Amino acid sequence: METFHLLDQLEEVIGEGRRLPMSGGVVVARQRLLDLVDQLRAALPMEVYQARELLQASQEMMAQAQAEAARIVAQAQQEAEEVVARARQEAARLLAEAQAEAERRLARSEVVREAQERARLLLQEAEAQARQKVEEAHQEARRQMEEADAYALRVLRRLLGELEQAMAAVRRGIEALEGGG
Repeated sequence: METFHLLDQLEEVIGEGRRLPMSGGVVVARQRLLDLVDQLRAALPMEVYQARELLQASQEMMAQAQAEAARIVAQAQQEAEEVVARARQEAARLLAEAQAEAERRLARSEVVREAQERARLLLQEAEAQARQKVEEAHQEARRQMEEADAYALRVLRRLLGELEQAMAAVRRGIEALEGGG
């Protein structure tokens, strides 16, 4: 990595400097030292930029996972509403059939009761299926969010490690400059 090479060169310039008698100071070639500092400045922003790109990529992945989870929940709710609507239509159809049959067979009121009971049971079953689909969608969304969180955590930890390594190298360079050799 160029930064470490530049820090090594900086350390070498300090090591080659002439010690001042009766002090801890060192005389170094000013222009060479300033050139190395400028090169270090030019080298560091690229690493910081790369770290920023990693962080942005992890944030984009998190946003995509959240959007996907929201899409799944919305789709499940829509499907549940469609199931309930079909069940209501079927129940209404069955109820209408039962009422027509009841009118034809007033003496057979048992047929109407059975049809109504069947329609009621169908409606309950459809509503239960709809609730189950919504719950499954919520569970899937939670699972995807947990996976997205775990991935983001791994990326951020890796980024933190890389940033800590870069910071340690900068600290060593500063300590080398401040320590005087």
